[in-house]
Amino acid sequence: MRLPVLFAILTTLSASALAADVSVAVAANFTAPMKRIAAGFEQATGHRARLSFGSTGKLYAQIRNGAPFEVLLAADAETPKKLVEAGFAVAGTRFTYAIGQLALWSADATRIDAEGAVLREGDFRRLALADPKLAPYGRAARETLDALGLAERLDGRLVTAESIGQSYQFVASGNAELGFVALSQIWRDGQFLGGSAWRVPNGLHEILRQDLVVLARGEHHQAARALTAYLRSDEAREVIRSFGYEVAN
Repeated sequence: MRLPVLFAILTTLSASALAADVSVAVAANFTAPMKRIAAGFEQATGHRARLSFGSTGKLYAQIRNGAPFEVLLAADAETPKKLVEAGFAVAGTRFTYAIGQLALWSADATRIDAEGAVLREGDFRRLALADPKLAPYGRAARETLDALGLAERLDGRLVTAESIGQSYQFVASGNAELGFVALSQIWRDGQFLGGSAWRVPNGLHEILRQDLVVLARGEHHQAARALTAYLRSDEAREVIRSFGYEVAN
């Protein structure tokens, strides 16, 4: 066997031997981009990210109760901070991987105008939003209604979902005519995927800064550290932007 071929085989076998799985808890709004990032991560490093999705509040509770996650991608900055302070995450590993965008969305292409006037006009029976107690995007939706002076008027029409993923499903299935979702759920490469939407101005709610942190179980895990490094790479940041997020410098 020629030396170059033998070297290539040995290199491949060595990479396979070092490759590992990393268990990652991911906020529901980041489902689609994280699946794409995980594929790129595996191709680039040989490591595999095993993904679990849910509301940040539920993931936080699971981590506090011993769930075997090694990395958390939250939908806010506060949850990773609290985990570090309580000893469930590694100090110095927290950083902002994305800045989210809230949107009001309907599967009906004619229902929502560019200013979101449908909220004031009230031409709907149900408005979906994620649970503000569990999901930062739900909290941002509630803050938006408060800022517009519409929270009390629309209270009887609100349909509360466990996560932003379920809020999207309520609208997609027709159980709610419109709902607050993450822009990443309805946006790819500079355009809406369907229906009609209003990009909620950031001034109506707290900025959706989304932080990552390595959890205590992942402190000495090579694949956990590799994933956090990959999420800072140009390749990952390009994917994040393509789903409508901003990335921090």
